[in-house]
Amino acid sequence: MTEMNATLPSDQTRGRANAVNEAACERMRPTEDEHVTSTADRAVDVLFLYSKDMNIYGDFGNLLTIRRRLALYGYDARLHFYNPGDDWPDHVDLILGGGGQDLGQKMICEDLSARADSLRSLVRAGTPALVVCGLYQLFGHFFESIDGTRMEGIGIFDAYTIGQADRLIGNVVEQSSQFGEIIGYENHSGQTFLEEGATPLGEVDRESMGNNGVDRTEGARAFNAIGTYLHGSLLPKNPLVADFLIRTAIERRYGRFAPKQIEEQRRELQLLDDLAQRARSVAAHRPR
Repeated sequence: MTEMNATLPSDQTRGRANAVNEAACERMRPTEDEHVTSTADRAVDVLFLYSKDMNIYGDFGNLLTIRRRLALYGYDARLHFYNPGDDWPDHVDLILGGGGQDLGQKMICEDLSARADSLRSLVRAGTPALVVCGLYQLFGHFFESIDGTRMEGIGIFDAYTIGQADRLIGNVVEQSSQFGEIIGYENHSGQTFLEEGATPLGEVDRESMGNNGVDRTEGARAFNAIGTYLHGSLLPKNPLVADFLIRTAIERRYGRFAPKQIEEQRRELQLLDDLAQRARSVAAHRPR
């Protein structure tokens, strides 16, 4: 990908990171009490890809956001954490995946290729997806690292990525035709280029780098899938994007989006949106 060019983490460092990720995933698994109180006929199956290797820049916060907002709308998030060797879930309504270092990409590349047909079929059928940084790159045609190593992607996005020596780092403000202003943080050394006719997620301001630091594009769109370089995490600060993923998943499964909320849930949702707006304002005015 791009999350680190010069120095790969030691096995000990990577082991500690994986342990933290696994502990976080374990805390997210439903408890017995949660199963008792959940509403089976309002379940939404959320697939989180490669939590062990592609989850190092806070992208787990995207899953936390989806889970909490689903609950506040009166739906039950059924979480599926997929890593190489795991069983593939029987049903998927929404796909999430995060960023990782070059080593992480190499660890999952073969398995991703084996799952390519399943993922392409889901996306082409309209399943909403959000993949960040390293997985964004591998959802394109290929990623070629700075040392010439080439990792084949699965071709969901009509894009390719070339590694470079300089890193593109800093706060990002971009404009999207669908979501308006999007706020996030980029940290990547790969330059991603969209093929002619491909659709970006948005256009960055003149202070941000985006896909490649050249053409002002950021991210990519394909069907209901979103690829982006924006960490932060992205979804807590951009509730319109989160709600697009949620609404699309629910409408595809149940035919319509029908929130069931009590006043307390409405207040919490409004509080989250207010906090997001404050965070967006701060991030938008920070220097890169």
